[in-house]
Order: sequence, then C-alpha cells, then structure tokens
Amino acid sequence: MPRPMSPRRRTATDQASEAPPAELRRKARLVLSRLRRRYPEMRTALDYRDAWQLLVVTVLSAQTTDENVNRVAPEVFRRWPTPHELAEANPEDVEQVVYSTGFYRQKTKSIISLAADLVEQFGGEVPRDLEAMTKLRGVGRKTASVVLAEVWDDPAIAVDTHVRRLTNRLGLTEHANPVKIEADLRSLYPEKDWSGISMRFIQFGRDICDARKPRCWECPLANICDYEDKTPRPAR
Repeated sequence: MPRPMSPRRRTATDQASEAPPAELRRKARLVLSRLRRRYPEMRTALDYRDAWQLLVVTVLSAQTTDENVNRVAPEVFRRWPTPHELAEANPEDVEQVVYSTGFYRQKTKSIISLAADLVEQFGGEVPRDLEAMTKLRGVGRKTASVVLAEVWDDPAIAVDTHVRRLTNRLGLTEHANPVKIEADLRSLYPEKDWSGISMRFIQFGRDICDARKPRCWECPLANICDYEDKTPRPAR
C-alpha cells in the first residue's frame, strides 16, 4: 500500500493539492495589509500609454533602473510608434537608442522579435491573456503579468527578484522557482488581491528589504518575518 503524501502548497502544475494552512494565510494577509498602509496607491514607475508600450518598456527595464528606461522610451516610441514599425526597424538604429539601458543588443533583438510576433500572431494588438502573451519572443510570465495587472487590473502576479527575496524571507514560500512562487501567492491571496501584490512587494524590496543589507530596524514586517540574519540598527 503506498504511503500517503504529506500536505503541500499548490504549485502551478498541481491545482488539486491542499490549501495552505490558515495561519500562513493570515500572515500573508497581514503582510499585504501593512504594505498597503505604506503604499496606498502603487503602480509601476515605468512611463507608458498603452499595453504595447508597457510591454516594450518592461522588457527594456531588465537589469537597469526605471529612470533609465523612462529617458529612453520616448525616443523609441517617437521613431517606432507601433509594433509594425518596430518589427521592420534596423537593429543598429534601435541599439543606438536603447544603448544606455544596458544589454542593448539582446534588448534590441527582444523588442524587435516581440513586435514581429505581435504583428504576425495578433495583428499588432497585445492579447489580454497571459498564455497568449508569453508566446511572444522575449516575453515571460513576469512581463506578461505586469502588463495584465497594470493595464487592465486583471488578476496576475509578477514574480521578479524582489518578490522572490521577500516571499522567501517572510516565509510565504520555500521555493526559488518564480512559477512556483507565483502559485504559492495565488493560493495565499484571494484573486481580487492579485493585481495589487507585485508592485508593493517590488517597491518594498527596493526601499527596505535590500538583498545585501536589509533595513530590518525600520521594517514594519520585522516581527512577522522569518529571516534569521536580520540587520541590526546602525550605531550612531
């Protein structure tokens, strides 16, 4: 007779496993409540006008600051305002414009490819669907989730390095895989809250929960955080 499986949280590929413990759900709600108090209104700092522009600037934002992207983006969309035009752009011209965002060759290839895919597969219109959006080259679940949550306020959770760090330190997940972290967060929060999670976690990671030296002494989540190596208050 096979041994019974131990309870575990739902993953992206396992929709039938048991729900997380009530205590963990209460903790998750408390985390989000405190972050909402800190950030009553929280949207991406990237400038955009529509789903197409947010898709492009999100790709460009990898490994650079939002400020860098916001300086570059107006020129990108002035010269190539639609997916049709960007799909046919000279890569060398695009590289010159996005150079200051870093990894400019790969980013140029990515945004030209996704523009071409968008034209070919969806007539140049960004699909309001996560799985469809991830069919575009260079667009993963994180980028697609950002667009869905920001543009349409659809229930989507984007997991980046900040979200991964915070959820592990807080004990909301034990996973490092972004897809599994996303699934854990989906199981911890009601669907109506999903679109408001990522940007608050990301901003808090930037402001307080730094990767190397988190500001634990001023953290409003310190008393419910599982992170053992908390940073002490600096001596005056």
